[in-house]
Amino acid sequence: MTFGFAPSAATSLSASPVPAGSVGNLARTLEPAEWAAAGIPLLRSPREVVSGLHARHRPAPATAVVAVLDHEERLIASASFARRATVAADGWEFRNALLAHLRRVVPHDLRRRTPVRTAVLVYCREGDERWTEEDGAWMWGLRDACTLHGLRCGAYITLTRGGWNVLGEGRGGRRPSSMSQPLELADTAADSDPVPLRTGGGAAEALRRTAAR
Repeated sequence: MTFGFAPSAATSLSASPVPAGSVGNLARTLEPAEWAAAGIPLLRSPREVVSGLHARHRPAPATAVVAVLDHEERLIASASFARRATVAADGWEFRNALLAHLRRVVPHDLRRRTPVRTAVLVYCREGDERWTEEDGAWMWGLRDACTLHGLRCGAYITLTRGGWNVLGEGRGGRRPSSMSQPLELADTAADSDPVPLRTGGGAAEALRRTAAR
């Protein structure tokens, strides 16, 4: 498996000197080879997961959607939030943001010996599907947030103009993309929320009702 490399958007936009103490940030990122070797569980139906989350949260560029799936890959809860432009691409910062939103939508599983639920992350961004340093920071943040919340670390998926891509697996598709107009999910009108944080705790039941029709 081969990976391309593109410069981080966060890095390319910054021309300021490297601040003191930022060297430690380099350890809070995961390279594609490290991610591929981490034993991340494969999604059986990545297109369905991505399409469902895209329709529910309608992410714009610089928006992260974190979702928790059960052992049958059914959606238990999800939340979306915009990355703050003032925050550098640092896995520690991303970990804290992911953990805060996970705590809002689903209780932890720290009492279990082994995790039974899996968290996946869809990040909508500019650029193409090639790995960036920003992706590496999100990967690190997702893995660490899952450990602290008692979840299995699942797939990291980018959503760009070219479509969606499961990093480390080589699976992807043209739709949805960051430019797509999402298809409406049945029975989700009541889930719409005008505030920036959108949660999807009732998503599993809505998807089951849709599948039964």
